[in-house]
Amino acid sequence: MERLDLFGNPIEGKAATRQPSVSKEECIEEILRIAEEHPDRTLSRNFFRVESFITEYDWTFWFGTFPEFKKAAGLSPTRFETKENRDTAVHASKDILTALEADRLSWSNTYDRPSDERFQDILVCSDTHDVSCDPFFRRIFVDTAERVNPKKIVLNGDIFDLPEFSKFENDPRNYNVIERYQWVQDFLRDLREASPDSEIIMIEGNHEYRVCRSFAEATPSTKTWLSDIHGFDMRKWLGLDKWEVNYHARGSLKAFNVRDIKKEITKNFYCFNNQLLFHHFPEGRKRGMPGASGHLHKHDMWASYHHLYGPVEWHQMGGGHIRFNDYQQSMGEQWGNGFLICHADTKTLHTQMNYIDCSNEHCVVDGKYYLRNEAEKNFCLQ
Repeated sequence: MERLDLFGNPIEGKAATRQPSVSKEECIEEILRIAEEHPDRTLSRNFFRVESFITEYDWTFWFGTFPEFKKAAGLSPTRFETKENRDTAVHASKDILTALEADRLSWSNTYDRPSDERFQDILVCSDTHDVSCDPFFRRIFVDTAERVNPKKIVLNGDIFDLPEFSKFENDPRNYNVIERYQWVQDFLRDLREASPDSEIIMIEGNHEYRVCRSFAEATPSTKTWLSDIHGFDMRKWLGLDKWEVNYHARGSLKAFNVRDIKKEITKNFYCFNNQLLFHHFPEGRKRGMPGASGHLHKHDMWASYHHLYGPVEWHQMGGGHIRFNDYQQSMGEQWGNGFLICHADTKTLHTQMNYIDCSNEHCVVDGKYYLRNEAEKNFCLQ
């Protein structure tokens, strides 16, 4: 074989005589022999170097890299095969997710409790994150539900945390799915007992979305906790039937990258009487209606005027999560705790918003003072 330089000229002298000592076919025969004789060993570049008589120069001459060498021998899938396998897996996953989506869309109105009263109260919270919820926030919210007896209680996303399914890196030794599941069940029970006539609405946030995906695809983590609560389907796990909760989720589960997943989650919202919009993400404010969002755990408010509703407000609520965490410590100190009471006039479509801040040591709700007790202080310092 004639060797040529970069300009197409024949290479002369010693460089021209540097040829591989074995053919391409002999290289492949050798790597297949080693793979067959050592089926329990990983066929790495170093292992092949030790076990084979073929020099690194020989196989590099023909294949360039060791992964390409293995692909040529049929010991690794080719790029085309890898893409085809990945595409097949994606489509198979979509088939599974489609079945859950069809069922999931029907969960939004099973326990509707319509009212023809002109004045209706709506109690809204967001981002409790199960066992990471501030107990002071929880106590005030449940007590307010009992005192106000609202027509609607809106849980505006991320009621669950479940870091087992989070995008953040977490220490698996700290996983405790059953405790987190039980916290949400206890929270829903307390709300139902405090306000038995209220319609409870849960909007799917990004944390619930990831769990639904994991549930549908039966990941190893999902299989583990399903074995502990054997026989649970998604509705039962969310507590929808036991506590009579409507679950609002419009976003498709068939998304496979960060951008598409966020796009689908932003489709989840609840609209009251074509008058108020509740959306987990701040993007909800762009839809031009009064209402509230969560997700960022920080309170902010925008006042504007709407030709139909008059003067309106959009509240980005603080969350229920304690004001620190082990995966975003620098942000936690900027967070706030709080929830919203909306007094809606269904005739004029005007709504009075009353944001309740309970970030600190005391809180006032409709003239009632709450003080953080020692156990609640210690919980937030753990």
